[in-house]
Amino acid sequence: MRRRVVVTGMGAVTPIGIGVEAFWESIQQERIGFGPITRFDASNFKCSLAAEVKDFEPERYMDKKAARRMEPFCQYAVAAAGEAIADAGLVMEKEDAWRVGCFVGSGVGSMQAMERECARLADRGPSRVSPLFVPLMISNMAAGNVSIAYGLKGKSLSVTTACATGTNAIGEAFRAIQYGELDVCVAGGTEAAVCPTGIAGFGALNALSDSTDPNRCSIPFDKDRNGFIMGEGAGIVILEELAHARARDAHIYGEVLGYGCASDAYHITSPAEDGAGAARAMRNALEDGGIEPEALGYINAHGTATQLNDLFETRAIKLAFGAHAKHLRVNSTKSMIGHLLGAAGAVEFITCIKEMQQGFLHRTVGLKETEGEMDLDYCQESHVEQVPYALSNSLGFGGHNASILLGKMCAKER
Repeated sequence: MRRRVVVTGMGAVTPIGIGVEAFWESIQQERIGFGPITRFDASNFKCSLAAEVKDFEPERYMDKKAARRMEPFCQYAVAAAGEAIADAGLVMEKEDAWRVGCFVGSGVGSMQAMERECARLADRGPSRVSPLFVPLMISNMAAGNVSIAYGLKGKSLSVTTACATGTNAIGEAFRAIQYGELDVCVAGGTEAAVCPTGIAGFGALNALSDSTDPNRCSIPFDKDRNGFIMGEGAGIVILEELAHARARDAHIYGEVLGYGCASDAYHITSPAEDGAGAARAMRNALEDGGIEPEALGYINAHGTATQLNDLFETRAIKLAFGAHAKHLRVNSTKSMIGHLLGAAGAVEFITCIKEMQQGFLHRTVGLKETEGEMDLDYCQESHVEQVPYALSNSLGFGGHNASILLGKMCAKER
């Protein structure tokens, strides 16, 4: 028997605010997180803008010794997880730690550690490479550090599916609770790849915008879009079996209803041109949640502002929903925070929860004019309306497609 899974806590570290409430206030105010790169001199790079996390002080969220043994992607995860656990009122001393899991993923781990240690190897030889190089670099250390910091002894996974990582991590946590492996799971994604190799690598793929105007650099679904802007941060949520949440009188934000995945099996970077993989993931999520396509009114799109993604995701939505696609609200949170890679889906999941809770759909900021086949309602204006269901899409290099369906719980259900 499948158990019901609810969201009881949330935490976020983003380019437009640290903490869920600061992040959400910025979303409502349509603040953008884009500006000149400060992490290094990017004057000779194709892309000179990024959506960096500002004013993050790791010592506020962990002790200095622990912080020194973590790269930023791990620090962001630990900070966001701490907020989510506190928000959920989860007291580990009262829980069976073996029934509390940790599913936190990162798309790339620490490119910064790789840069530093490769330079040391080249300049000073193998004996000078740090003994902490590997545990600082590898992407599973976000999950490892979160579980260590908060005493989570249940099933622990680090999902890595490129830009679908955050959504897959939450979806797999949903499954683990649904089928009884866990009662609670700390789940989400984290990333900190604003560094020379990150910007140069994605720039070499022509995936990044070369705009120097912060107001016109990340413009999903716009006819003038020319790539994404690298963001960084973390989104962590607490998923919990419904009866367990009720037994401890936890606040319930919403319910995870369905989770769907599919592979394009097409190309290492380009989505399938007909959108079939993404369409199948969306339909799988709806079928898993027992929701008819016509009952859905809103999609938080992957919406990266690249030429191919926005067109092919539009085709996928039309393929999945047919004529009903024209009745959907579709927006992209990346229009304000850029592309957080492995953290994107998790932060967008939090956005969906807040939108359902507040009855507010944010504008796709910067969108002025669409083109050709891109003729859906991409939220050129914000909307104040009740949203009973939300579908969040994430599409990753390698053809990974993931969708997660959320539902708003009425007061009597809580």
